[in-house]
Amino acid sequence: MAGSRLEKFGTVFTRVRDLMRSGVIKSSDKPIWYDVFSAFPPKKEPLYVKPQSRSYIKKEETVLNIYYREDEIRAKFYEVYGTGPRVFDLSKSNFFSTCERFVEKYKELKCSGKLDEAALFEETGKALLAEGIVLRRRGGPMTI
Repeated sequence: MAGSRLEKFGTVFTRVRDLMRSGVIKSSDKPIWYDVFSAFPPKKEPLYVKPQSRSYIKKEETVLNIYYREDEIRAKFYEVYGTGPRVFDLSKSNFFSTCERFVEKYKELKCSGKLDEAALFEETGKALLAEGIVLRRRGGPMTI
């Protein structure tokens, strides 16, 4: 009993009492609360009761899908242009991928309101080409 440090095996009082009986703790070193607890024990013995888990009832957690308008633009970008010839440089904190530049330019052109939805995607690609960003369609010739 004295070697157990888990609360589920006996109470603190019974462990201290047993340590005093065995001589590990001297009467002069007993805790301050020991005499009070032995004089006024609780009406109900404090016991450790393991909480019951209801593992047989499995609650299905549903996570809602979150879609943004930019996600549709990104999906179409990757469908048309792929990931591109360069890898993402995540070591730089100010790195913007070609896709992110495309999305920003797309939103900028959309806010101007001059183009309809059908031509907006193609015009965004042309605007990036004018800025020096070359986009290569999937399945097209490989240029370096």
